[in-house]
Amino acid sequence: MSIETDIKQTTPFKTPYHRVMVNLMYTSNWVADAQTRILKPFGLTLQQYNVLRILRGQYPNPVKVSDITERMLDKMSNASRLVDKLVAKKLVLRTECPSDRRAVDVVITDKGLALLKKLDVYQAELDDKQRCKLTEEEAVYLSQLLDKLRA
Repeated sequence: MSIETDIKQTTPFKTPYHRVMVNLMYTSNWVADAQTRILKPFGLTLQQYNVLRILRGQYPNPVKVSDITERMLDKMSNASRLVDKLVAKKLVLRTECPSDRRAVDVVITDKGLALLKKLDVYQAELDDKQRCKLTEEEAVYLSQLLDKLRA
């Protein structure tokens, strides 16, 4: 299906660049919606999931909140607030950094790791659905084009 059909646009886009930007935004929201539907039963937001994945990638080492902020996919997210919510859910631990008392270290808990392990199954299913739509080569090429666009 084309972007024009999906958004019910009857007039042509002014340029191919305008079309691709609208298509990127629409597709980004479409992917986010699919992810949100997976996360909702587990009581997680996309941003909280992103924090947990960042922490799992560094496990067992702690990560400073400022480092989490730098790695977030959504740069508008308040990492400190997200960490607080994950602490309340016992998915992460927050401690004072021994080398810098103003900094806060965050580490994922066993409960957080277990939750991500469950979510990995759903993520794999979603990946399999996408695999039917794009070949591996197309996925690599699309990723390269997106990298080029942001360069």
